[in-house]
Amino acid sequence: MRKMLASLLAGVLLLSGCTAQAAAKSDDTATVAQQPAENAAVQGGFTENQTLDGADGIIHFSYYLPDGYDSAKTYPLIVAMPGYGEMWFGEDSAGSNLRWNGVQAWTKLSEPVILVSGQLTDWGAKSARQANELAEYMIDHFSVDTSRVYAAGYSAGGETMSQAVALRPDLYAAYIHGGSQWNGTYDPVAENRVAVYIFMAENDEYYGSQKARDAYANLHAAYEKAGLTDSEIDQLLQLNIPDNAYFNAKGIYNYHGGGSVVFDDENVLNWVLAQGKSTGKDDNNEKDETTSDGGHSGSAGDRNNSDGPGGRGYL
Repeated sequence: MRKMLASLLAGVLLLSGCTAQAAAKSDDTATVAQQPAENAAVQGGFTENQTLDGADGIIHFSYYLPDGYDSAKTYPLIVAMPGYGEMWFGEDSAGSNLRWNGVQAWTKLSEPVILVSGQLTDWGAKSARQANELAEYMIDHFSVDTSRVYAAGYSAGGETMSQAVALRPDLYAAYIHGGSQWNGTYDPVAENRVAVYIFMAENDEYYGSQKARDAYANLHAAYEKAGLTDSEIDQLLQLNIPDNAYFNAKGIYNYHGGGSVVFDDENVLNWVLAQGKSTGKDDNNEKDETTSDGGHSGSAGDRNNSDGPGGRGYL
């Protein structure tokens, strides 16, 4: 009887040991699986053609980490959305947004930043939610200074990001709205003191410069409603509408496509990076998702494309 009990006990111990070894092996596998991402973080540079299974479907994106990335430090985060020509149209379009100067310019600044750029499939409420989900993903997975999260959008990407910033004004400290129309609401942006830089060519062929003036006027009124003085508003809200001569001097004669040059101006990018999130506001101020589709009907493929700098189309 004692021999039988001893045998049973030995069997139990052996089984327990095997189970523990299996668990340890599983944990080791998880650690090994995570290791390449950690190595990429240390090396810095672009990690291309990633996917995130988000609440509204698959999000295609690429991200950039600065050389010498150190998780013990925190970095500003740039959320940059390109125009129509660099959106997601299938595998053949993968990574096309990384050639856009609105991505590349941030990586050349003296201050190291983390950057993420999505290739979304529309420029409406869905894309706005996806942009914000992508920002939150980066905050959760990398060492981001949450007081210095910035948005940048051009054309279709501007339609998206104007909505994204209005939906989550608690998330962003500043936003560059380049060559686009404002599809978001205004009051949440002003109430949360989000700084906004609006850039549009005087003779933009696609939108027309009046849309930029209207966005500026509506934001200015919203800042006033929020109790800011004119001098305070001037620190947070900028409008730049260059004439044809400005673009012609750069060899640009397509003015909508040329609107992307705002991202080549280090003074503008550094103005954005100088903004910090106010800690005196209610960060739980989330508004409803009432946004327009920008007056476009049909799918993303229904929009025409225009020739931009260097022969690229930016829309």
